Amino acid sequence: MIMELMENLRHIFGERLSNSFYPVPQRAIGVGSAFEGWSPCAQDVVYQVLVPLSPPPGHAFQLELDTAGMLQRNFCVRVELLFSCSKEQLGEETLCFLHGPEQELRRKEEPSLLHTLCTGSFLDVEKTVHWFCRFVRAAWLLLPQSHHWHLLFQPSSRSCKFQLSKDKESFVAEIIFAVRRGDSDIFAGSQPAQVGMGSTAWLETYAVAEAKLFRHISRQAPQDSCHCKCLQLLSRSLTGVGFSSYTLKTVLMHLLSTVPLARWRRRDFRQRLMDILKYLHCSLQTKCLNHFVIGNESFPVEIPLPSDVRLAEALNLFQHLASNADAHAKAVQEYLCLLHG
Repeated sequence: MIMELMENLRHIFGERLSNSFYPVPQRAIGVGSAFEGWSPCAQDVVYQVLVPLSPPPGHAFQLELDTAGMLQRNFCVRVELLFSCSKEQLGEETLCFLHGPEQELRRKEEPSLLHTLCTGSFLDVEKTVHWFCRFVRAAWLLLPQSHHWHLLFQPSSRSCKFQLSKDKESFVAEIIFAVRRGDSDIFAGSQPAQVGMGSTAWLETYAVAEAKLFRHISRQAPQDSCHCKCLQLLSRSLTGVGFSSYTLKTVLMHLLSTVPLARWRRRDFRQRLMDILKYLHCSLQTKCLNHFVIGNESFPVEIPLPSDVRLAEALNLFQHLASNADAHAKAVQEYLCLLHG
């Protein structure tokens, strides 16, 4: 239903705003636990989709790396105006933002993207989110879903998050905006990040590559494979424990690359569950849990990654434990709580 809703929104955008100079939303991509098949609790599921943005006519996006003070890399999306003098679109002359007389541009065209959703020369996350939420609100009554569902927006400055409800049924959807890195499955995204992160910072996200990895594994695994059930059960046990579900997901991805898929059948459930806990325990002892995508040269070649991501130095997700003895002691205690739970 969420994917159908996103396609309907994209269709309305094409009808109403195709000649505007706003970013152009592409086909939505389902990411996260709901689309990977291991959502811990039905009532807590957030249906998260990533929507790639393309530049409007007369504009280009340039990703500029900005790693200042960040463990995970982030980018700024520079918006550039293109030279388009003498170009023809559908038989009509196209005004050039670089050389067209300002008064003529103002009379015939809408403002360039630089004057609407940018701060300086860079695409602003919060302005982009606010603009798209306004668009969804305006387009809602044109959607067939509006006949049966009630729409309620939820506070979020770096994503478009809303609840859909009908009678006693309800669920939450979250739209993350992103700019693709070349032809790869790695994006610079608008997802919530560290406190104090600037509104022109777009965080590198591996969510699409990871979602494709889960689909890749599911196609090769036995029909009764229990890998998603293992992650689902352990994630449900995290209440009151400091580990994130992403930590468990990372452990699972590492094990799926080393334990043959034929040994993940339903009858192996208990043993694979213990393998995950043992791997987590070993990672805590060594204070090292490498990110599964960054620096992983054996990541499936069917899922395209930029060479600098595949060949990068491995990123240790437990680096903070190596430099903070108190944090490490606390993590060990939380592991024991998870184990006994």
